[in-house]
Amino acid sequence: MNKLVIIRHGESIWNKENIFTGWIDAPLSEKGIEQAKKAGRALKEKGFSFDIAFTSLLERAYKTLDLVLKEMNLSIPVEKSWRLNERHYGALQGENKDEMRKKFGIEQVEAWRRSYNVRPPAKEEKDFRYEEVKEGEVPLTESLKDAEKRILPYWQESIVPLIKEGKKVIILAHGNSIRALIKNIEGISEEEIAKIAKIEIPLATPLVYELDDNLKPINKYYLKD
Repeated sequence: MNKLVIIRHGESIWNKENIFTGWIDAPLSEKGIEQAKKAGRALKEKGFSFDIAFTSLLERAYKTLDLVLKEMNLSIPVEKSWRLNERHYGALQGENKDEMRKKFGIEQVEAWRRSYNVRPPAKEEKDFRYEEVKEGEVPLTESLKDAEKRILPYWQESIVPLIKEGKKVIILAHGNSIRALIKNIEGISEEEIAKIAKIEIPLATPLVYELDDNLKPINKYYLKD
């Protein structure tokens, strides 16, 4: 049996302030730092260990991973990829969610946030972290479907082979990149994932999958107190 652990980052300052974050860096809040440490302690207490970690290029994710591994006294290879970034929220990034609801209406904002194939308005921004990414691949906005298209090839080509080799893998990512992974691991339809998109992925709470040799889920649970 293979075990895979997936964790959403701890609370960021912008989570706390109810702001659309997407690809913008927002540091962890004090609460987020403590959440990350708590997740690391929980994993250590339950006897988890890892051979390799995967995370995004966004600070709130890789800082959470750093804190988790430090609490576990682990020093392992860490691979960072933009393909595990949060969904790109386009022109909504940096905007307060309640203010956007007042401006565009609750129904429209919820469609941008929780539907499978609706994109927010686009916004072009330069970011040196993505200069080496092939032209046209860095998005200006994304639906969950768009995010899934960039995440799944990375999952299948870079992560799945290691799990099949018996490597113990931890992924530290974001709400929507995790939803895309859940959709693939559990074989969820587009219709069903839209329902799951309405469910908040808990912050800094390890999601544990027990997988058979074909990486089909045998069991799934959140590691909580």
